Amino acid sequence: MSVEKRLAFSIVQFLREQTHQGSLSSDEQESLEVAIQCLETTFKISPSECHLAAPQPLTEIFLNSLLKNDNLTAPETSPLPEDIERAEQLKNEGNNHMKEENYTSALDCYTKAIDLDQRNAVYYCNRAAAHSKLGHYTEATVDCERAIAIDPTYSKAYGRMGLALTSMSKYPEAIAYFKKALVLDPENDTYKSNLKIAEQKQKEVSSQTATGLGFDMASLINNPAFISMAASVMHNQQVQQLMSGMMTNAVGDHAAGVGGLSDISSLIEAGQQFAQQIQQQNPELIEQLRNHIRSRSFSGSAEEHS
Repeated sequence: MSVEKRLAFSIVQFLREQTHQGSLSSDEQESLEVAIQCLETTFKISPSECHLAAPQPLTEIFLNSLLKNDNLTAPETSPLPEDIERAEQLKNEGNNHMKEENYTSALDCYTKAIDLDQRNAVYYCNRAAAHSKLGHYTEATVDCERAIAIDPTYSKAYGRMGLALTSMSKYPEAIAYFKKALVLDPENDTYKSNLKIAEQKQKEVSSQTATGLGFDMASLINNPAFISMAASVMHNQQVQQLMSGMMTNAVGDHAAGVGGLSDISSLIEAGQQFAQQIQQQNPELIEQLRNHIRSRSFSGSAEEHS
């Protein structure tokens, strides 16, 4: 198995992830899809060849490499007192930006603080929080790893690692980090709450895998958009005729003591009609419902920063 082929497979995985972010224009989306097709054709790979996958996503490999280089180039001497003082000022500025939800500026302040003092776990942990708020979850995990490497007893770094991993849908890993955080800080209600959320999401994933469902049926039925759509479809005359015919057949067959094969056919036809109506009137409904389900947030949005 060639290294080039595995690298191409990882690049294609990365590009596919980008197409699912939802932040690209139609032209950008199309360009990425063309690039994926070109790579798959050139290197003769397909998405089904899972044996080509690297142990980690390409972004994590890249960031881990950067982390290793940063550790190698870290200064052996302690920072100057004035640098420590300035770094602390920058951290406080970053904390104020976080309270104001100005996450980009907060990220910049924490980065400058790290440049002045690379041995302070708090700066990396706070920058991880800013990364998470901006949706940079992989970068957040790398900063949490740095903070933990500096201070293995720093519970907040484990907790923030758990949040980032939960956002990446890596629930088993998130659960492990929340448990480590609780070992260090057993009375922390935020860690307890986020652990329960991660455990619940893991159960939902396991349940969906077992049933083959891509979304929570209870959330679907209770969703106002679905209810509105269902009412609209049920007012469709063709659907009403199908349902009426099905009920008539059901009564007749019951009286005659005959199985309802025609009922099943009518039910299937009604279901197909219902699906077609949804597709025609609101093709984005299912995706909207999925986003609605995913939108349940974690605890700790008002978390204090060190």
